[in-house]
Amino acid sequence: MDQPVKPSVATLDALPEGVEKPDYDPATLSPGIVHIGIGNFHRAHMGVYLDRLFGRGGPTDWAIVGAGVRPPGDVGMRDRLAAQDWLTTVVELDPAGLSARVTAPMTGFAEITPEATIAAMADPRIRIVSLTVTEGGYYTRADGSFDAEHPDIRADATGDTPRTAFGMILAALRRRREAGTEPFTIMSCDNLPGNGHAAHAACGGLAEMRGETDLLDSVAFPNGMVDCITPATTDKVRDMVRTRFGLDDAAPVICEPFRQWVLEDNFPTGRPPLEEVGVEFVADVVPYELMKLRVLNAAHAAIAYPSALLGHVAVHEAVADPDVAEWVRAVIAREAIPTLAPIEGVDFHAYLDTCMERFANAEVGDTVARLCLDGSNRQPKFVLPTLRDRLKDGETIEGLALEVALWRAYAATGGTEAAPVIEDERADRLHAAAQEAPSTFLALEDVFGDLRQEARFAEAFEAACTAIEANGPRGAIRDYVAAA
Repeated sequence: MDQPVKPSVATLDALPEGVEKPDYDPATLSPGIVHIGIGNFHRAHMGVYLDRLFGRGGPTDWAIVGAGVRPPGDVGMRDRLAAQDWLTTVVELDPAGLSARVTAPMTGFAEITPEATIAAMADPRIRIVSLTVTEGGYYTRADGSFDAEHPDIRADATGDTPRTAFGMILAALRRRREAGTEPFTIMSCDNLPGNGHAAHAACGGLAEMRGETDLLDSVAFPNGMVDCITPATTDKVRDMVRTRFGLDDAAPVICEPFRQWVLEDNFPTGRPPLEEVGVEFVADVVPYELMKLRVLNAAHAAIAYPSALLGHVAVHEAVADPDVAEWVRAVIAREAIPTLAPIEGVDFHAYLDTCMERFANAEVGDTVARLCLDGSNRQPKFVLPTLRDRLKDGETIEGLALEVALWRAYAATGGTEAAPVIEDERADRLHAAAQEAPSTFLALEDVFGDLRQEARFAEAFEAACTAIEANGPRGAIRDYVAAA
C-alpha cells in the first residue's frame, strides 16, 4: 500500500484515486462567516454546503473562520485542522458505496482566547456569526427559560473578559458599533427547535444584565432546521479513512449522505446563495421543525422500545424486521402526520419514506440503545404533544398510547440485552413505576403533566399495556397494524 497522503493545500493535486478534491482554489476564498464550535456536525453540514457553493462558482467571500470557547477540546480541533491547512475529509456512508471528498471552506481558525474570538467577529468582512454549541450551550433552565444564575453568565454580566460565546458576541457587536460597522446576523446551527430563539434569549438575557440591550437592536436571529447523522470520529474511523481512501486525516468526518437545512430568510447584512446547493429558505421554519419532530423523531421513538424488547441491537436490523417497520409506518401515518399543517411542496408520506430509508442504512451503525436513552425527556418532546393534539381533536390515539406502553414495558425490564441500561435521569423512578399498575406510570407528573387527567388516554394506555402483557410486543404491534 502507498504511503497515506496528509491532506493539505500542497497535496490537493496528489490525492489518492477516487478521492474528490475541491472544485475551486482555496486561496481565492475570503472570510464572511465566523463559526463557533467547529465539530463534526458543522463540517459535515454547513461546511459541505459552502464547499458545494464554492465549487459551483458561487461568491467566494463567504468562507468560514473557526472559533471556539471550550478549551482544551477546541484547541485540539484547531491544532489538528491547522496541520492540514483547515481541510477536512468528509466520508459519506452511502450503503451503495462509501465516498470521500476533501473539503476546503475554511480560511482559518482564531486562537482559542476571548480576544482572538472577539477580534475575528469584529472583522468588518464578517456578516454572519454561526454556532453549534449544543443545547446546553444556550444556558437554559429545564423549562426553557434563560439561566441568569449560571456562574459563567454571572461572570460575563459583570466582567470585561467574557467566558461564553454570547459574552464574546456582545463584545464583538460593541466593538463593531464603536468602529461604525454594521452588526452581523447570529445564526444557530444547533439541532434544537427554535434555535434562533434560543440564541436570541441567551444574547438578550446577557445584554439585559449588562445594560446593553441596544446592541441587539438591528441583529437578526433566524431559526433553522438542520439534519444529518454524523457519528463520532474514533481511531477506527481514522484507520478506515487511512486504509480505504489513503488519507492520513487527523480529523475526518463520517456522515450519512442525507442532509437537510431549512432557514428563515432573515439576513439583513447579506447571506451566501445557499439555495443554489439545496438549502431551503422560508419565511417560517416552525412547520418544518414540527414535521421533523412528529415524523423523524417520533419514528425513532416508535422503533426504540419494541426493538429493544425484541432483541434488535442495530437500528438497520430493527427496521428490517417487517413487524417493526410496518408498525412505525402505521403509527406515524395514521396518528402523527394528520396533525401536521400542510407545507407547500412537501409530501409528508414521502418524508416518512426517506426517514425509513435513512434508518435502514447499515453503514451509519446507529443502535437501538441510543434510541432508547433519555426517554423521559424525549417522549414529552416527540410523542406526547401529538397525543395531546389528537385528544383535543377527538381523534384516535391507540397507536400513540401503544408507543408509550412499549416504553413502559422496556422501563419495567430495567434494560434488555439490546439496550442493557436505562440511560435516563429518571431511570430509577421509571423502573419502579413501570413495575406497578399502568396508572402508576402515568402518575409521573414531571413526564406526563396534564395528560394524567385525560381519561381517554388512561383507558387507551391501560388497554395497550394489557395487550403487550397478553400477546407480547410483537403481537401488540401486529394487532395495531392489522386493525385498520
